[in-house]
Amino acid sequence: MSPDFWRNRSVILTGHTGFKGGWIALWLSQLGAKVHGYSLAPPTTPNFFTVTQLQDRVQSSTIADIRDLPKLAAAMQVAQPSIVIHMAAQPLVRESYNTSVDTFAINVIGTVNVLEAARQAETVQAIVNITTDKCYENQEWLWPYRENDRLGGHDPYSSSKACAEIAAAAYRNSFLTEAGIHLASVRAGNVIGGGDWAIDRLIPDFLRAIDIGETLRIRSPNAVRPWQHVLEPLSGYLMLAERLVTDGAAFAEAWNFGPEELDAKPVSWIVEWLCQKLPHARWELEGAPQPHEAGLLKLDSAKAKTRLGWAPRWSLETALDKTVEWHRAWKECLSMADVSIQQIEAYQAA
Repeated sequence: MSPDFWRNRSVILTGHTGFKGGWIALWLSQLGAKVHGYSLAPPTTPNFFTVTQLQDRVQSSTIADIRDLPKLAAAMQVAQPSIVIHMAAQPLVRESYNTSVDTFAINVIGTVNVLEAARQAETVQAIVNITTDKCYENQEWLWPYRENDRLGGHDPYSSSKACAEIAAAAYRNSFLTEAGIHLASVRAGNVIGGGDWAIDRLIPDFLRAIDIGETLRIRSPNAVRPWQHVLEPLSGYLMLAERLVTDGAAFAEAWNFGPEELDAKPVSWIVEWLCQKLPHARWELEGAPQPHEAGLLKLDSAKAKTRLGWAPRWSLETALDKTVEWHRAWKECLSMADVSIQQIEAYQAA
C-alpha cells in the first residue's frame, strides 16, 4: 500500500460503523484518504466506531440504509469518490434464519444499489465488493475453495452473498467494464480482532462471557474455520483497490484472502487456547438443537499471493494475542484509536 496513492483520494465506504468497516476506515484515514462513510448506526453498544471516535477521523458520515437508492446516490454524488469499498451487510449466519427477507434485501438489493449509485457518480474508477468465504457451495471438502469454485449457500446469509456475487458479475459485464469502472469481489475468512461485539461470533461471545463471569456455551466445537486477524484481509482489499486503479481490468475479478492452511482450526482449539491465556475462562457444549452451519471451510489464497504479492503476516496465535490485548486496553479505558493505530503500524512492520 502506497501512502502517495491514498493521500487525498476520495473513498466512499459502506458499513463504516461496523467491525471490519471501522478498522478499514481508521486505516484509510491514517493513509491520508478522504473517507466518506455510509452506513446504519453502529450495530452494538459498545462498538468500534464509537470507542475509537472515528466520527472525528472521517470526512463525512451518513447514517442511512443502502436499500435507499436515492439517498445512497446523493451521498455518492457529494463524495465524488475515486474508489468505492462496499462492506455494508447483514453479516451473521444465525441471524439470517430469523431475518431472511431483510438479509436478502440488504445483501443483494443493497449491493445492486451501491453498484448503480457508483456508475451514476461518474468519478468512480474502482469498486471493491466485500462478500464472504461462505459464498461457496460448501461440499465439506478437505481442500480449500478457489475463486472459480461453484457459488451457493445452505443458509440465507451464505445464499444472499452468493447472489450478491452473481449480481456484481452481471453489473461488471453489463455496465461497469464499458464505463471504465473496475469491480472486484473479495472473500475473506473468519476475521477476529479488537472491537467486535457482535452476537453469535465466537471471540466476542467468549470475551463477553469472561467479562460477566459466565461459562461460554459452544455449538460446534469440531467446526473448522479459516481464522485470521481483521487486518489481514483489509490489507488485501487496499492492495487490490490500488491495482484496480493502476492496472484496471486485469484485476477486476474474484479474490480470496484467507489465512495459511495451518491456521484453519476447529472451534475447540480456539477456546482451549483462550482458556489457557485468560483466567476464569471456561466453556461447555451447547446441547440444544441448532440451525445448520458448515462444518469445514478453508480458502485457497494462492491467486492473491502470486498476482498481488499479498500474504498473511500474523499467525493465528498472534491474531488472538492482538485481540486479547485490544480488549484489555479497552477495559483499562485507554485511547482505543491510539491502540488500534499501534496495531495497524505493528501489522505493517511485520
